[in-house]
Amino acid sequence: MPGIDECLLEAMRLPGARGAALVDWTSGLALGVVGEFPGGDAEAAAADVAELARLAAEQPAFAVAPAGDPGPGGPGSTGGADDADPSVEDVIVSNRDGYHLLRFVPAAFDSGAVLHLWLGRAEGNLALARIRLGEMAGRLVLG
Repeated sequence: MPGIDECLLEAMRLPGARGAALVDWTSGLALGVVGEFPGGDAEAAAADVAELARLAAEQPAFAVAPAGDPGPGGPGSTGGADDADPSVEDVIVSNRDGYHLLRFVPAAFDSGAVLHLWLGRAEGNLALARIRLGEMAGRLVLG
């Protein structure tokens, strides 16, 4: 199973990749970075990514639960053993020149991580990147 560096390098091989990072979305710290980032500051980008990930993960409107049933853990809970993981799989933000993909990574410790991939709009393939980022997140070893 790949570690953080291998995973980020694999993400950078995707067509149109400009930058990739693994971010602890509870603290806003970058656990690994490679490539460029908007504004040229990887740490500031990691803090922004964490804020967006927290917003998506903690909102009941984005939770997966049967209609009218918030589940045993409350809103957003799946009721399973992996209740610490958010029910949101990924978040996609698009702008004029690119895409930002945030993919939640299951973790064995009491924190959450998200893979962030910045793609150029002209060169990037959003569908392929989303599929590959999901595969990478499943193979990534944390903890």
